[in-house]
Amino acid sequence: MTRTNLLPASRRAFLALLPAALLAAPHWTLAQETPNGMVERLSTDLLNTIKGDAALQRGDLSRLMRLVDSRIMPHVNFTRMTASATGPAWRQASAAQRQQLQQEFKTLLVRTYAGALKQVGDKSIEMRPFRGSAADKEVLVRTLIRGGGEPIQLDYRLERSASGAWRIYDLNVLGVWLVDNYRPQFAQQINKGGIDALIQSLAERNRNNAAR
Repeated sequence: MTRTNLLPASRRAFLALLPAALLAAPHWTLAQETPNGMVERLSTDLLNTIKGDAALQRGDLSRLMRLVDSRIMPHVNFTRMTASATGPAWRQASAAQRQQLQQEFKTLLVRTYAGALKQVGDKSIEMRPFRGSAADKEVLVRTLIRGGGEPIQLDYRLERSASGAWRIYDLNVLGVWLVDNYRPQFAQQINKGGIDALIQSLAERNRNNAAR
């Protein structure tokens, strides 16, 4: 008989459930996290990483983009952002077109966010007063990234997901809400040549940005 079998039945049951509980713990923690707490955690982690990397400190845009893509973008609802910026044409787009559109829009957003971080030297985050409540389904979290130059305004609109965790669905970079900013530009391209014209326009913009 093994030593495990010598344990009382209640303790054996607890040990059997422990691995599943440990796996579920991170999801439970995220579901309990406040929206401003999530933004502060992500921002602090981002800025601490930049402080510990000389290339990021120098404003290496490619490295900043990779950092933003890995740390911030997993918490963004890209489908909602892209659909909101695209407008009614989103409903007529095929699955393949939606996928292409989201990928090109994501590249543009990552570069915009990373470009804002590049403008600040020795960075620290200032959380602005939060006016939401625990019962809200959508909230606004406002921050300032402070450094050697002018402070950078980075605000976030967040939604509570079905799991209870918070997800970003719009970003305000330097006073400009990205969905509101891109919606008329997207509409202009769609009116010219449909979703494919918009995808082509975004892809070309991303190629031009990368070549600079």
